[in-house]
Amino acid sequence: MERKKTFTRRTFIKAAIAAGTAAAGGAALWKLAGMEWLRRKGLHPFPNILYIERLRQIITSDPGGSRVLMWETDADGMDQMVEIRAENAEEIRRIPVNDTGFSDDDVMVHQYTAEIDKLMPGAKYSYRITANDGATGWQDLCTPAADASYKMLIFPDSQSSDYADWQQMAHLAWARNTDTALFACLGDLVDNGEDRFQWTEFFKGIDEMAHVIPMVPVMGNHETYDRQWQTRLPAAYLNYFQTPRNGSKEFERYYYSFDYGDVHYVVLCTQQKEIDGFKSGLVEEQLAWIRRDLKAHRKKWNIVLMHKDVLQYRIQGRPERSEGIDEQIGRVWMPVFDELLIDVVFTAHLHTYRNRGHIYAFVKTPEQKGPLYILTGVAGNVRYPNLWIDHAFDEVTLPQPETDNYLTMEVRDDRLEIACFLSDGTEMDRVKVTKQ
Repeated sequence: MERKKTFTRRTFIKAAIAAGTAAAGGAALWKLAGMEWLRRKGLHPFPNILYIERLRQIITSDPGGSRVLMWETDADGMDQMVEIRAENAEEIRRIPVNDTGFSDDDVMVHQYTAEIDKLMPGAKYSYRITANDGATGWQDLCTPAADASYKMLIFPDSQSSDYADWQQMAHLAWARNTDTALFACLGDLVDNGEDRFQWTEFFKGIDEMAHVIPMVPVMGNHETYDRQWQTRLPAAYLNYFQTPRNGSKEFERYYYSFDYGDVHYVVLCTQQKEIDGFKSGLVEEQLAWIRRDLKAHRKKWNIVLMHKDVLQYRIQGRPERSEGIDEQIGRVWMPVFDELLIDVVFTAHLHTYRNRGHIYAFVKTPEQKGPLYILTGVAGNVRYPNLWIDHAFDEVTLPQPETDNYLTMEVRDDRLEIACFLSDGTEMDRVKVTKQ
């Protein structure tokens, strides 16, 4: 959701940190300074342990045979390597590491990436990162079989003013669903795409699950904001997530697709309004690409993940705003989804959960003709209670004022089963999609 601000929280945060530091005792300051010196030198009080941060698996176009690992360190210059071994195997394969560090928000991010290939579908592996005679602990990495049944976690906008709610909800969702195979975050991952502090807070929410299952990131409009709340190209997002390549020269990794089991996923970029001032042609390029992509990669189930929603809602106190189909998103994409026989479309952006059932040719269809449209809700603490007036297409909404929520999707041979849960685990909606 778009919002204008006349100040930045960064100023407040820096002032608060400065005040807290000034109030701290001298001994504590010396202890912290010493620990920081050790960290910057790559030395730590526990020998043979490699300390890294924000370790994450990123989805690839073929997760049955490959995976991308990304992480950060507090200093550069380490000669790092990824070691990976198959379950119950002694042989260890060593994968080279690429330095993908970048500078943004006046911060140098010491980031590294490893691309692992030659994996076997339906197999379990362990991996770790080594450097300077130290190593991380071993982590799990599993690849899907071609016809695997599995569960997926889906998170709406995690955009927050304080990420404590997001972190708690994401950790609870993972604790209840540790049998999950992968997870998706549907855009507006942070409130301000240039704010490094917000990115580190976002990553804390996914820290446990991102070590062991792949992430499916989706770009939102807030990823395109700079510190002055003006739009820019989504530099931080594109650096943090090395998603599958789409063959574009102008919009590489803005959008992508991948297969997981019997599902083909299409991840679209809906930020043409924010990006058109810098580059044009995003919508046209995706319209041509999605037809080629589905022709080459169609699976039994075909699912779209995108940030902005396809419907326009009326707003409380704004009688001039009508209900209908969103002109920039819905009118463009819904006919294409009909044409390409998409099964489910997941959206976000409006910070409210709405199950609209199946829609075809802009009309509700009771017999599962056309895609099922799920507006996924809100996962952060930026909420808009009682803002939206119910749309005629809505079948299920959450009680107002809404709190944060997450979704699961179970993929089976004969059905997709999607459920919505509150942070405390209360189930609020469940819907099945079957093939005619």
